[in-house]
Amino acid sequence: MTMQFFESARIAVVSGGRSTERERSLMSGRAAWESLERQGYTTRLLDSADKDFADEVRSADVAFLAIAGKYAEDGKLQGLLECLGIPYTGSGVAASAVGMHKTRAKTLAAAAGVAVLPGVTLPARDRDVITQAITERITFPLILKPLSEGGSIGMTVCRDTSQLAAALPTIDPADGWFAEPFTTGIPVSCGVLEVDGSPMALPPLATIPVAAEFYDYDTKRDKTKYRYECPANLPSLTLDTITTAALTAHDALGCTGYSRSDFIVTSDGRPVWLEINTLPGLSHTGNLATMASAAGIDYDQLIRMILATANTSGEYRP
Repeated sequence: MTMQFFESARIAVVSGGRSTERERSLMSGRAAWESLERQGYTTRLLDSADKDFADEVRSADVAFLAIAGKYAEDGKLQGLLECLGIPYTGSGVAASAVGMHKTRAKTLAAAAGVAVLPGVTLPARDRDVITQAITERITFPLILKPLSEGGSIGMTVCRDTSQLAAALPTIDPADGWFAEPFTTGIPVSCGVLEVDGSPMALPPLATIPVAAEFYDYDTKRDKTKYRYECPANLPSLTLDTITTAALTAHDALGCTGYSRSDFIVTSDGRPVWLEINTLPGLSHTGNLATMASAAGIDYDQLIRMILATANTSGEYRP
């Protein structure tokens, strides 16, 4: 599928959805749609939460996925598009499902040689048993997360058993619980963008919280609480380790098109991989756009480059 195809293709920009990341998805979708419109493409902006979505998306030649969270980034939306025979941007069903599942993603990344933190995964059951199981394997402070959520949603730092017990009910048992050591350091992200089928690492971006203990859900949504530093002000060897790990994780999880890996650089300068985002946010001022800009790629070019990956994304091959 060539860029000439996209010039005449009907492109559905898919946004919204039913996840807790709906508002971020709507922002990404609007920005991507406006960019494609500005560049002269034939587009429609669709919300996957609309009851007529499946019928509306059928008329598209390609789907541009500007959406995140459950029912979107976890392989479910990709599965629908596969059934409808519609090429789409971003990773396929399997990579999306694995990438959203913190334990499976970390297991594959670690097997490929990427440094990760130890973790504990627990299904829904008696909370006293969960507390004991976590504290037997991880010392305080620790961070508790939903097993399959993005955007730092539901993350809580726990410094003792009472805080852990209070945090457990805040996560839907259907999601399962995931815990790992709370590690202080510099949060760093590294985007991977495929160009002509070859993954390219973007300059790593450090996100420095200004008024928060860590880069949590509320901090991400308040620009006064953090500042970007791109490229990150880190030793070249550390930056090289981060870009190599991002590329390795992208490949190990079977990602296609683009992705973004998140790390914490510990106080002794060691980068540790935390998770992968198979559909990173696409707002003009978001971290992927910021990293692309640092690489000399403007926003419209970034959107065009992501669109071009639709011919190789997912299990569907047109």
